[in-house]
Amino acid sequence: MAKTFELMEEPMPAPSGNLPGLDARVAALGLVLPAPPTPLGAYVESSDTGNLLFLSGILPIVDGKVAFPGRLGENVSLEQGQQAARIASLKVLAAAREHLGTLDRLKKLVKLSVLIATTEQFTDHAPVADGASNLFVQIFGPQAGHTRLVYGVQSLPINAPLIVDALFEIEPK
Repeated sequence: MAKTFELMEEPMPAPSGNLPGLDARVAALGLVLPAPPTPLGAYVESSDTGNLLFLSGILPIVDGKVAFPGRLGENVSLEQGQQAARIASLKVLAAAREHLGTLDRLKKLVKLSVLIATTEQFTDHAPVADGASNLFVQIFGPQAGHTRLVYGVQSLPINAPLIVDALFEIEPK
C-alpha cells in the first residue's frame, strides 16, 4: 500500500473497481468540486496533447479569496498547508473536468508538483504536499501511484501558501 494512503488521518476506501468512472468515484467519496480556476495572467489553465493533460499551477482559492494566505513556517501551520493543498487539488480536478467535459477520461495522475511558500527554516514540505497526494490516492487508489516534486519558494502570486500543478494521462476522445 502506498505511503501517502497510510498517512491519511481518515483513510477513504480505495476504488473497488465497480464504479463506472471517476465522476462516480468523486461523488461516492462525497467530494464536491469547486468552480474551476481562472488564470491570473496570459495563459490557459489546461492544455492537452496526445494522451496527456497538463494543468497550470492552481492556487487554493475559496469564495474568491486565498485560503490561508502567507508562508509555511511563518503564519500558516502545517495543517493549514495540508488543507490548502487539498483545496488546490480539488480545483485541479475541477479544471480537468472543465477541459475534458468529464473526469472519466482521466486514466491516472502521472506527476504532481507542489510549490510551497516557506520560510528558510521550514522543512516539512512532504507532509504539506501529502494534503494533495492523499486526495488523489482516495480517487485513483493507492495502486495507481504518482510521481511528485515538492519544493519551497520565497513567495507566490497573491500571497498564496502553495501552488499545485498536475500532469494526467487521459483517454483519447
